[in-house]
Amino acid sequence: MNRSMGIVLIVFLIFFVISFITNILGPLVPDIIKGFSLSLTLAGFLPFSFFVAYGVMSIPAGVLLDRFGQKPILIAAFVLAFGGSFLFASSPTFAVALMSLFMIGIGMTMLQVAINPLLRVAGGEENFAFYSVMGQLVFGAASFLSPHVYSYLVTNLGGDGPAPGGGLLGLLARLVPSELPWVSLYWVFTVVTLVMILVLFAVRLPKVELKEDEKAGAASSYIELLKDRYVWLFFFGIFAYDGSEQGVANWVSRFLETYHGLDPQVEGARAVSY
Repeated sequence: MNRSMGIVLIVFLIFFVISFITNILGPLVPDIIKGFSLSLTLAGFLPFSFFVAYGVMSIPAGVLLDRFGQKPILIAAFVLAFGGSFLFASSPTFAVALMSLFMIGIGMTMLQVAINPLLRVAGGEENFAFYSVMGQLVFGAASFLSPHVYSYLVTNLGGDGPAPGGGLLGLLARLVPSELPWVSLYWVFTVVTLVMILVLFAVRLPKVELKEDEKAGAASSYIELLKDRYVWLFFFGIFAYDGSEQGVANWVSRFLETYHGLDPQVEGARAVSY
C-alpha cells in the first residue's frame, strides 16, 4: 500500500482550493448585479453556469480518469480553472463570466472525481472514512475564509479614498477596473490555480488502482440506472437539498441588502461565511 501523509496533505490542499473558489459566488452576487446591471433572472444564470458543469462533466471525468489516471486529470482540472479565472480577470464582462464559471465548474468536477480514490490510496483504506471527514472540515474552513478575503479586497480597493500604492493591493488596484474591485478575487484565483499546477507537476503521486465501484462503467450501466425509479428519487432529493443550500448561499447577501439595508461587502459576506 503506497501510503503517504504528504499526499494526504496535498489532497486536503486541493479540497481547500476547490471550496475557496466554489463558495465565493454568493458574496459576489450583489456586486455582479450592480457591476453588470443585471436582472435577478440573468444573475441566476451565474450559479447555473457553474453547477451545470457538474452534470455535464461528471461521467466524462470518470471515463478520463479510467484512461489517464490521477495526475493528468488533476493538472488538466487546474489548467481549466486557471484558464477560466484568467479569462474573467482580464476581460470582466457578463458573457465572459458565464464562460469562465463553466470552465471553472468543469475543473472542479474533475478534481472531485479524481481526489477520493487518491485519498483512499494515500491514506490507507482503513483510514479513508476519517480522512474523508477531515477533507470536509478543510472544505468548510475554506468556505468560511473566502468571503472574508473578498470583503478585505473590495473594502480596500473600492473605497472613496486614494488607491493603494504598493504591495499586493497596489498591484491589484492597477489590474482591476476601479468600479469592479471584486474582480481582484479572480486574479487571486489565477495565481492560486497556477501554484497548484506547479505543485502537482512537482510531486510524485502514488499509482491508484481504481476499485470496481470507482470505475466509470459502460454506457449500458447508466441506461440501467436511468430506468431505476430510486435513482430518480435520489436525484430529486439531491436537487432539492443542493438547491436549498446554494439558494441560501447565493442569495442571502442580496436579501440582507434589499430588506435590511446591510452592506453586502461586509455584513453580507460575513453572513455567507458563517
